[in-house]
Amino acid sequence: MTKQQANWSPYDNNGGSCVAIAGADYCVIAADTRLSTGYNILTRDYSKICKLADKAVLASSGFQADVKALQKALSARHLIYQHQHNKQMSCPAMAQLLSNTLYYKRFFPYYAFNVLGGLDSEGKGCVFTYDAVGSYERVGYSAQGSGSTLITPFLDNQLKSPSPLLLPAQDSSTPLSEAEAIDLVKTVFASATERDIYTGDKLEIVVLNADGLRREYMNLRED
Repeated sequence: MTKQQANWSPYDNNGGSCVAIAGADYCVIAADTRLSTGYNILTRDYSKICKLADKAVLASSGFQADVKALQKALSARHLIYQHQHNKQMSCPAMAQLLSNTLYYKRFFPYYAFNVLGGLDSEGKGCVFTYDAVGSYERVGYSAQGSGSTLITPFLDNQLKSPSPLLLPAQDSSTPLSEAEAIDLVKTVFASATERDIYTGDKLEIVVLNADGLRREYMNLRED
């Protein structure tokens, strides 16, 4: 008789997909609201988007307990920064802080796959994409999570100029208008929801521009 033992893991993958698109004067950050484990849906109304500063918004998929711990650490560090400098952190500064925070935990990483979107000091849209241990890059668009393998080729095809497939890189922001970017995000999520069982229920879209931050919602498939 073969010996059986219980294998316990400190990690889980709660699924879900996140997308961010940077424009000339805006940034669109979006994620679905489904929270799963295995074949079970734990809740259909869980926000994966966190506002870290006035001009920096984080969307995270992966293990949501680790995501919550990461958001708490970043919020505490940002509060210290505000007391020391008497101003909010810029999006590129927050990007570096997130990279450092993830890298400090590289031997027992936060199982979180992040995309950070916002506006830089010139008011241009910026998107930073990450792996679990803090390696990051400024890009024109990014997708993370269980549906990223379905969404990324779609975005590569639709957004030619900021695509990393073109060498040399042409632009760090997309040529789309804000309304076109929102429509594209809705289309990619509707498509991903058809094929990925961990993405669905509802789409939360956060739009950052010179006027501030606003949220939009769209229903997705619930099966």
